[in-house]
Amino acid sequence: MDFDILDKQMRRFEQSLDRTMLEGIYLVARLDGHGFTRLTKKEWDLEKPFDTRFRDAMVETTMHLMDCGFRMIYGYTQSDEISLLFHLADDTFNRKERKLLSILSGEASAAFSLYTGKLAVFDNRLVPLPNEENVVDYFRWRQEDAHRNSLNSHCYWALRKNGIPASDAQKRMSGLPNSEKHEILFRNGINYNDLPLWQKRGVGMYYRAEQRQGFNPKTNETTLFTRNMLHMDLPIGQEYSELIKRILRCDLETEKCTTLTS
Repeated sequence: MDFDILDKQMRRFEQSLDRTMLEGIYLVARLDGHGFTRLTKKEWDLEKPFDTRFRDAMVETTMHLMDCGFRMIYGYTQSDEISLLFHLADDTFNRKERKLLSILSGEASAAFSLYTGKLAVFDNRLVPLPNEENVVDYFRWRQEDAHRNSLNSHCYWALRKNGIPASDAQKRMSGLPNSEKHEILFRNGINYNDLPLWQKRGVGMYYRAEQRQGFNPKTNETTLFTRNMLHMDLPIGQEYSELIKRILRCDLETEKCTTLTS
């Protein structure tokens, strides 16, 4: 059979389920560590409930994904998950779903594995969001999920470190209001409000225009220039909503977030 004819026939099957993400809507990729319970509990002796080595690995992986060939304008990570907000006009790989899913999960898996020396795998899903309000709500949702999980984790491990078995610790926490969880921590010498923000809310990052000082060898003069730098900041509540809105409006106005300045 002629190769060109065979190639055309086979590609019909290969591409029969191809989907593209709609243009003109916001798109978030959310990646989660696959089998990370085994990785963190059996292969990696991590401090509980939070370990700076794991945090650093997730931050480094997110930073890599912010600059791996897609036009990302915001990245957020908490626990073993990463959320990435695409530029509204991003059309990398013509927005083919299979490409966005496979390449980002592959990049994340490779970056984390190389950084830690531990074989790790991420899965990926795409979340289409029709408007600005939905994008803000999405990231508020992930931040609140981080806060809930953080409080529960600190409370659970405070009980465990007091000799309470795992099943009993879970039962004692079941249905407890947050005020009583705070009280459990306080009795164990932990003021939850004083804990590092990354443990309570996660880590967010975006590009921001910053002035830098350079040297022009031709004129022998010091010069100032503006460069888009990856900046980390994670306010809470309404301030967080306003930050996401500013990033989105920057996305609409420019290719890079030069309207966000230091």
